Amino acid sequence: MRSSSRGDFPTTGLGARRREAVVDLLSSFKRALHANEIAERLGIEPSRYSRLQRVLEELSLEGSIVALPGQKFRLSSQQVEARGAEREGTLTVHPRGFGFVSLGGAAEDVYISPEAMGGALHGDTVAVRIATRSRRGVEGAVVRVIKRRHTRVAGVLRRRGRSAWLEPDDGRVRGPIVIVPREQGGPLVPPDAEDGAAAVVSLTRFPDLPEENPEGVIEAVLGAPGDPNVEVAKILMREGIEEEHAPEAIAEAEAFGDEVPAEALEGRTDLTHLPMPTIDPEDARDHDDAVWVIREEDGSYRAWIAIADVSHYVRPGSALDQAALGRGNSIYLPDRAIPMLPRALSSNLCSLLPGVIRLCLCVEVELDPAATVRRARVIEGYIRSAAKLTYPGVARALGFTAEPPRSPEAEAYRNDLQVMWDLARLLRGKRMRRGALDLDLPEAKVVLDPETGGPVDVQKRSHDPGVAKAYQLIEELMLLANETCAQFVVDQSIPTVFRYHAPPDQAKLERFATMCGELGLAFDPEDATDPKRLSVFLKKLDAHPQKQVLHMLLLRAMKQAVYDVANVGHFGLASSAYLHFTSPIRRYPDITAHRAIRAVLRGERIDRSEAAIERLREAAITASERERKAMEVEREVVDLHRALLMRSRLGDIFEGTVTGIVGTGVYVNVEDPFVDVLVRMESLGPDQYEIDDEGLRVIGLRSGDRIAIGEAMLVQIEDVAILRRTIYGRRLAGEGASDEPKPRRLRREAADGRTTRRVKSSKSTRTTRAVKAVEGGKRGKGGKGGEGGKRGKGGKAGKTAKTRKKQR
Repeated sequence: MRSSSRGDFPTTGLGARRREAVVDLLSSFKRALHANEIAERLGIEPSRYSRLQRVLEELSLEGSIVALPGQKFRLSSQQVEARGAEREGTLTVHPRGFGFVSLGGAAEDVYISPEAMGGALHGDTVAVRIATRSRRGVEGAVVRVIKRRHTRVAGVLRRRGRSAWLEPDDGRVRGPIVIVPREQGGPLVPPDAEDGAAAVVSLTRFPDLPEENPEGVIEAVLGAPGDPNVEVAKILMREGIEEEHAPEAIAEAEAFGDEVPAEALEGRTDLTHLPMPTIDPEDARDHDDAVWVIREEDGSYRAWIAIADVSHYVRPGSALDQAALGRGNSIYLPDRAIPMLPRALSSNLCSLLPGVIRLCLCVEVELDPAATVRRARVIEGYIRSAAKLTYPGVARALGFTAEPPRSPEAEAYRNDLQVMWDLARLLRGKRMRRGALDLDLPEAKVVLDPETGGPVDVQKRSHDPGVAKAYQLIEELMLLANETCAQFVVDQSIPTVFRYHAPPDQAKLERFATMCGELGLAFDPEDATDPKRLSVFLKKLDAHPQKQVLHMLLLRAMKQAVYDVANVGHFGLASSAYLHFTSPIRRYPDITAHRAIRAVLRGERIDRSEAAIERLREAAITASERERKAMEVEREVVDLHRALLMRSRLGDIFEGTVTGIVGTGVYVNVEDPFVDVLVRMESLGPDQYEIDDEGLRVIGLRSGDRIAIGEAMLVQIEDVAILRRTIYGRRLAGEGASDEPKPRRLRREAADGRTTRRVKSSKSTRTTRAVKAVEGGKRGKGGKGGEGGKRGKGGKAGKTAKTRKKQR
């Protein structure tokens, strides 16, 4: 997305964007343009003219444009035929009415004016046709909507006489939304619905023209805006997330009973002689893996990773299967989980609780003293977990930390845990040497009042590095199981769902390289095409003061991992074959992997038909979409609690770090409480600020004052917008900040149903976030790791115009 009002010609090494800028411009003229006119129309400064000449020469040599006498250029006939073709992307609408369509890859976003938006709404997948290039960049028009993003919209209900409408919470959604009766002649809203209440509508008619408003029917009137329970319910209803399972799915789950019957054990291997513990966060809601490791006399290792056999209960075509596929994964909120499976399975029959028999698929691996795999097999068996351990307890027992209280259960396992840690450390070393990425970014933990349900604190999760090492122990064993199973299905040529992580976005890597250069770090974007070279670079950042900011920027250049039926490798793990196997209670793709492996173990016929592969492909696409939705919901709920918490901190002053720059201002990350504060451009100081060409700093046009990503900033909290989940602040001068005036007047915000204090603006000058984000192992509610197992509730390390936390 564009971030500067200065010249529209990218000049920061983004080769693909420079070339596209020229081609887009020439496509909008029927006549040839002189090089000087091209430079003028693209806003290129004289000092950058030589770069334009090189681009023109490259395009001429490859045949994209034609060079004419007198330094004139026109589009080639092949390009003329290609221009005007439709392109597909996601529409992001600005609250002021215009928008951008993101085409993905290195392609520049397409500016869409309000008049050219047609009936498209924020978040829709649309087809656009490029029209021209202007000072705004590449411009185009929406020609049709391919897929609607929103069918439900949350907002504030308004009533006037016999009319009713919804004012959307999200200023990017076109509104107001006209309320229509669900049935002809029926009421618009429930009789007891009050004006100003929080509500959710389902859109029934989408606009055809830019000046038209959508229409919808009331789904629910929830209560007063700003109430924590109301706001969370609104998010879930808006996204179509049902906490209760369908009665058919619940009935199927409960029909299995509370215990594993003896007949279910027939033909399975008895593994109850192994005293396997589960190791999870203190507040884990399910336990789908147990582990055991022994060291032989010659120094070699044998590891058992037992995973709950969910596929025994969730059969293809059943109501349970439809429920699991539809949900895709479990969702973790600060106060509860919304499980993928009914609780009769997720919290009982499929959970590896201590002292009870549970069915499992167990990966048994033999490794030499250097942790190289010698042999591996998957066992269809059953276990009796011997203990339920926690990460803090394990960390204390192993001497990694002195902070958590001792756990008698973990202390009894101390010698066995040491063997597990020795193997995990070897596995991690091998993984790092082959090029697996280790991005260290913190996550947020919301602490709630047990009586009110409101937030009392937002903290960084896993402050203790010793506890993080306990997470790594399980992470490495989960990764070992996932890769072993992936190689098993590849060797057997079994169709299943793999986890795919593509190499980073080249254009974003160029921007990251610019940031590194300004910090005195040498980074070649070409190194990022090879995970091993990129991993070497990350090691150099370990002692850098801007390590977390650099990790965050690099994460933004990473593409999000997805599910696919093709095994094309995993960049972040530097793995040639990877799938999800270790968390079938909370992820549907793991169930598909279990089914494929069980079929081989039982000697069943493998369905390799096109129809079967297509079903798997559809499941992979659905799982990817549901995963993204879950991440967005979890993130928004955390942001909601952050905003609710900071309502009582208006006027307080914090020091933070600039982590993101957007068109409206800069985001400052505060460590304690762990929140992000948006300092709008007008709150930065007595100057007019603009974003530089690289999008890495803002500059005062009169004073030359510069504020860059990674710099420290003192901020005073001046406002909180609950409905926007945003905390606003203003920048303070460094020294004497404590003498700044405190809030002095109250302002009522009826839309939020709250009272806030507005800080008077004053003039100030400038003062001087294991593979967790990229496919780690088991991550319990935001713990270290990511892809091996438990997924956490997640926070965010900062925001940019298109920041998304990417779970690999």
